[in-house]
Amino acid sequence: MASGTTNEITHDFPPFFKAYNDGRIERYMSHDHVPAGLDPHTRIQSKDVVISPETGLSARIFIPKINGSDHQKLPLLVHYHGGGFCVGSPFDTISHKFLTSLISQANIIVVSVDYRLAPEHPLPIAYDDSWAALQWIGTHSNKQGPEPWLTQHVDFGRVFLAGESAGANIAHHVAVRAGLAGLKIVGVLMVHPFFGGKERDEMYKFLSPTSTGCDDDPKLNPEVDPNLSSMGCDKVLVCVAEKDWLKDRGVAYYGTLGKSGWGGNVEILETKGEDHCFHLFNTEGENAAALMKKLVDFINIGL
Repeated sequence: MASGTTNEITHDFPPFFKAYNDGRIERYMSHDHVPAGLDPHTRIQSKDVVISPETGLSARIFIPKINGSDHQKLPLLVHYHGGGFCVGSPFDTISHKFLTSLISQANIIVVSVDYRLAPEHPLPIAYDDSWAALQWIGTHSNKQGPEPWLTQHVDFGRVFLAGESAGANIAHHVAVRAGLAGLKIVGVLMVHPFFGGKERDEMYKFLSPTSTGCDDDPKLNPEVDPNLSSMGCDKVLVCVAEKDWLKDRGVAYYGTLGKSGWGGNVEILETKGEDHCFHLFNTEGENAAALMKKLVDFINIGL
């Protein structure tokens, strides 16, 4: 009788995961692993690095082919992947294809952070990992960091944060922490940001046991964040999709940031006829190309 009860599902959050009463987590999605190295199509190199041996926090660094002088400095994009805080990776095909395409067009270096996933690592661990990764990256600005790709080739006056879905939520959070710490980011790219909603409140509270939900939690509702005006960047691009159930929260974020007293420039781009993170799954479409061009322009215009 006891053995039968261990298979009881206590929480079920498709398409992400279900939890059993013995503590097991079973994910609905599995992700492949693309090995680091030379991408044969784009000639972009990548390597995996351990940021914190104590926690296992790691990242994948992508660098385009450097032409001319070895001292060429390029903008840096710090990327946080989506996946509801509980799935996804910088090492899977979806992230690899998107990031190599972005790098090819924008000529930038990317660090994509492999923050620890909930619920095994409850929130706010993903936020803290993501902040720790930015701090680690920052150690390279005075050539004290261990990674030569960063010390030799990054222009630390041109640093951007980016993320899609939950990763956009994380990017926003890290930008606010950066502002409070006196760190300066050029811009933040928020693609189809996840700022909660009643449909996912129960799941988010399971992932973050201390959360009060989408109305009162500053991580889900920036309007109630007393530190919002401290956001440490000059500009923000908010991208939403017409058919995305998260669209309204993204539009509200755009409005909230604009009237927060932050003082930077925020703009919004809506893609008609598309759903959540469409550009990751239909990469060859016209709308995906238009969104990619907007991201590239946001990074390169004015630099």
